[in-house]
Amino acid sequence: MKKLRQWLTSDKINHDASHVQKMKEVKIPGEPRRLGEKFATKFREHQAILGVFDEGCMGMYNAIVPDELLSPLGVFKERLCQSTLYARMLATPDQEARQILDWLKNRGMKFCFGSNEESDLTENQVLQQCKMYLAAVRIAHEFGCSTIGIQYQQGLKDLAPASDLVEGILNNTERPPVYDEVTGEELYPSQPLPHFNEVDECAGLDALITNRIWQELGFPPETTLHDLRWGRQYQDDKLDAYVWVFLISGGAPPAHFIGGYNGASSERQPPMYFRLGGGTCKGVSKPGWIVWSRVFVDQSELCFDTGLAEVVALPESETAERWRLTTPQWPIMHAVLQGITRDQMMARHASNHIQVAYTPDKAGARTAMFAKATAMAELGLKVYFCGDI
Repeated sequence: MKKLRQWLTSDKINHDASHVQKMKEVKIPGEPRRLGEKFATKFREHQAILGVFDEGCMGMYNAIVPDELLSPLGVFKERLCQSTLYARMLATPDQEARQILDWLKNRGMKFCFGSNEESDLTENQVLQQCKMYLAAVRIAHEFGCSTIGIQYQQGLKDLAPASDLVEGILNNTERPPVYDEVTGEELYPSQPLPHFNEVDECAGLDALITNRIWQELGFPPETTLHDLRWGRQYQDDKLDAYVWVFLISGGAPPAHFIGGYNGASSERQPPMYFRLGGGTCKGVSKPGWIVWSRVFVDQSELCFDTGLAEVVALPESETAERWRLTTPQWPIMHAVLQGITRDQMMARHASNHIQVAYTPDKAGARTAMFAKATAMAELGLKVYFCGDI
């Protein structure tokens, strides 16, 4: 109420941002600094293409990065159309879709099938999603894309099941193989095709750079954006911390889950979002250290916030309660941000999207964070560290 009164009287709110440090205020260790500098040079020289399916059709202005801010980084935006994606789905043989579904089942992924198309997840819906997966990879290859984003909800929502199962599988290193329809070569073999949910181009740029730096470091390159939902204090004999609910509609890769594909399941999307159903890529994120980040545009400049977080394990009952209070069909991550209070995060983080990627341990997280921050600064972004680094 105090902040509300402040806004009503002065048009501004002064928040506590003491957890934020500018790049120049932080001493970057030599090895990650050199890696980041070298990476930035190579990244700019070997230009990359972001494949954007129907830019802006969900009305998210802060998900759009102007072309003139991207091109100095060596990144080009290929504007694609979701009608093309749907047309390619229609042209994809049923047998190929069946092979994708069989592959996922053989890896241990569970599908919560029912028989009612109106209320259940059905095999037919998932087979349509498998066709979307095949079509998306082939279109990405056709246009030379290094990463793609499917907008989905406006446009595709009236034509096809949800894209979220597709998104989660695309973000995984181990995923069903897709072959060129003419040459028969495998497309993007043994690597993720990073997908930025809801065509959040800020997340797309972040995912592309993260994927490549993590590979340079020899770390698992899977990355995803989560929604920064809510949180509360949790305390037991092992943990006493403010634990955030990171939860997205399905774009998390199985490599992030406890048990991998064996810990992944697919449930029907809620009808209020996805009228024609389709399955999610659901799981509980494994404990470990992550680097979180956000690329954003402020005053016509590209900016970058980053910090450290620990993913923790919570009892099944607490996980179930957090799912029940949010959306139980979607993948969840229990995250403890390092050195950032709830109010500080809400005051600073200018999106509901937050990018995450795992590292082997806390030391690895610091190395990766510093290398990536250096690369972002070398590429011309204004870099800020948030919290205890």
